[in-house]
Amino acid sequence: MSLLIKNARIYTGGTFKKSDVFIKNSKIHSLGPSISADGADRVFDCKDKYFLIPGFVDVHVHLREPGFSYKETIKSGTMAAVKAGYTAVCSMPNLNPAPDSPENLKVQTDIIERDAVIDVFPFAAITKGRKGTGECVDFRSMKKDAIGFSDDGTGVQTEELMAQAMKQCAEENCIISAHCEVNSLLRGGYIHDGEYCRRNHHKGICSESEWAQIERDCRLAEETGCRYHVCHISTKESVDIIRKAKARGVRVTCETGPHYLTMCDRDLQEHGRFKMNPPLRAEEDMLALLAGVKDGTVDVIATDHAPHSAEEKSKGLEKSAMGVVGLETAFPVLYTKLVKTGIITLERLVEMMAVKPREIFKIDGGVIKEGETADLCLLDLEKEWVVHPEEFVSMGRATPFENWKLQGENLLTILRGEIVYEAI
Repeated sequence: MSLLIKNARIYTGGTFKKSDVFIKNSKIHSLGPSISADGADRVFDCKDKYFLIPGFVDVHVHLREPGFSYKETIKSGTMAAVKAGYTAVCSMPNLNPAPDSPENLKVQTDIIERDAVIDVFPFAAITKGRKGTGECVDFRSMKKDAIGFSDDGTGVQTEELMAQAMKQCAEENCIISAHCEVNSLLRGGYIHDGEYCRRNHHKGICSESEWAQIERDCRLAEETGCRYHVCHISTKESVDIIRKAKARGVRVTCETGPHYLTMCDRDLQEHGRFKMNPPLRAEEDMLALLAGVKDGTVDVIATDHAPHSAEEKSKGLEKSAMGVVGLETAFPVLYTKLVKTGIITLERLVEMMAVKPREIFKIDGGVIKEGETADLCLLDLEKEWVVHPEEFVSMGRATPFENWKLQGENLLTILRGEIVYEAI
């Protein structure tokens, strides 16, 4: 199929400019004003209104298959992603079987090949059984089929084990994407150990349970030369540690999620849709994360899309499962709360959601220019809508953004030149 997108505002060279875009044979064939429609199978006229950007990439999603398909499937999760403008996602290893061997990883990649509607790049586990203890996996045997290695949901508990993993990954030029959590500091907590927790007699998770492991790992990454990515940071100390490590030349990058940038523990309610791991922290943590986004310490915004069944999320803050969904709200939440308010520019948001994820994890695309792969999405930034979870494509419904009024909607998703989602 050949496509002509006329009068779009395209993201190129780190900024937006008006241009036509002709797509043919999976590639961006030509850019410029007044491109002829001759030979185009489909023509979309954006009328100077819509914004064409590289397709979003989410480096942290839970597709729940194999093992937990009652929560989400690779098909339903990627359909939710493509609706939101994502052309690629990286799936986490909280699965059964855990992808800790080539055979177990293949169980997942076979389903991806059969059912995924966009590109899915799976993480393999760091440790056998994804336990964060015991012994490391055989990194060499899985590196060609895994985007990286993660024990997401579990922190690697000993320095010795993480040092071994980092040394081997450095030798294989693999990336470790670490969930940082010290088990001995959790003490039965399930929300942030802050004012709301104490006032309402909950058990809290201290900030040190996150940042202590990040501090350890940044030192180990410096010693080993490993490429080290930190999952879903949530504390002011984490931002400071990573900022200082980057200044020393450590090969460290990090992500945070939309909820950590737009909410804090004073927004908590006694409902499972406000329960995730790490938890919503204090306002000062949220402000530190925003500062990290603005100065480049935080590289990527990822959703940590983590669907559960309605029953699992119906048991309040204490008893509900950890995790909220986020694919279908991520860009509108961030555009509404960060760009429209002047905290960051649209260009910076596109960089964090579409460009930097590709650079860090070596995923093709991220550039709109002639000869590049046509993985794109088209955004209507004026569309206003209200978050109604029952309308989600994802099987998950638990979102802290329920009933929020947002602005921004994806109209078109293009994967290697083919239309894979259309609402225009």
